[in-house]
Amino acid sequence: MKIAWMLLAASVVPALARAADWPQFRGPQRTGVSQETGLLNAWPKQGPKLLWHLSGIGDGYGTPAVVGGRIFVMSNRGMDNEFVQALSVEEGKTIWTTRLGNVGNPDMQPSYPMARSTPTVEGDKLYAQSSDGDLACLDAASGKVLWRKSLRRDFGGRPGTWAYAESPLIDGDVLVATPGGAQATLVALDKKTGAVIWKSAVPGGEPAGYASASVVEGAGRRQYVQFLDKGVVGVDAGTGQFLWRYGQTGGGPANIAMPLSRGDYVYSTNSRRFGAGLVRLTPTGDGVSAEQVYFERDLPNTLGGQVLLGDTIYGTNQEGPVAADFATGKIRWRAEGTGPGAVFYAEGRLYYHAENGEVALAEASPDAYREKGRFTPSGQPKRRDSKERAWTYPVVADGRLYIRDLGTLWCYDVRAHGR
Repeated sequence: MKIAWMLLAASVVPALARAADWPQFRGPQRTGVSQETGLLNAWPKQGPKLLWHLSGIGDGYGTPAVVGGRIFVMSNRGMDNEFVQALSVEEGKTIWTTRLGNVGNPDMQPSYPMARSTPTVEGDKLYAQSSDGDLACLDAASGKVLWRKSLRRDFGGRPGTWAYAESPLIDGDVLVATPGGAQATLVALDKKTGAVIWKSAVPGGEPAGYASASVVEGAGRRQYVQFLDKGVVGVDAGTGQFLWRYGQTGGGPANIAMPLSRGDYVYSTNSRRFGAGLVRLTPTGDGVSAEQVYFERDLPNTLGGQVLLGDTIYGTNQEGPVAADFATGKIRWRAEGTGPGAVFYAEGRLYYHAENGEVALAEASPDAYREKGRFTPSGQPKRRDSKERAWTYPVVADGRLYIRDLGTLWCYDVRAHGR
């Protein structure tokens, strides 16, 4: 099948972000792709140089955002204090801390209640959402709250079993959030005031999933695509009108990985062995039809997300790193060793943070997996039980690699010599 490739809309890029910044979940365009250059092509056996290591930043699975010399990260201490904090990139020193609310769903099973989302930074504003659905706009310099909403109280929100995990999407003047439930499954808010622009009551009124929304230009419609509790949906970006649903990848226990898109095609995946699928979007009356192109079990399919480069999608499955053809779902290569994990791309290399705590660097090649370094950060945090894993996505910003795991944050120098 011939696919007419188009680029994802660039409007989600914060206006003042530099190529060296990582201003939101999955990077400048929410694709897991960095534009940074001047990085190491390979790592020494012991790993890149450790610049600093913090072990008391508070619990959490959320990825840091890094902008303008500051690290912004969500954490919690106990069940009644979930907060966003700003740290210095030089030594990890705390600049400010602002409490958002309580930790959501503290009685969840398995019991891993803690902060889960990544702040979104645009210009001088920061947008953060707690696991209990406390959504706030803050002054990025001081941490002062400028406006606040509750997804539960203001919109009748229904989070999934493991509470809210979404990272806010900024699209022009709009903030998109996912309360879940029958009243306002998705909402669009004025990013300056928090005023409601529209509420989208998706048929079925299902709970929110654990993914983050993205902008998709497909089937002639600008839309927001989100992975809910029962599947992937698309709604009109201007009105919130429900457009389409794809449920094949929504049958697992936790819909976490953010769907990827290119042109009229959307790729989504459930965790572990539940599979991944590609759909083609086409106009149909006032809505959009989502026709399945393929669904396969062993594609890049774990909760650490995927990266689309050219015609190849990279990620991990239960065994380890894997690459597949985006258009057909044909496996290009598989590699064992690190097991499942999170992935992003920068300057010809894939960075993996495996669920076992290892960090690996490999060529971004459709031909084979060629590893260029692997290490395990020292001072690994204590797990609560044998099922808990290192689930946080890695980040590179301004030549520094940040690895977060529970209450720990490591900062490594990954700049090439002479940069």
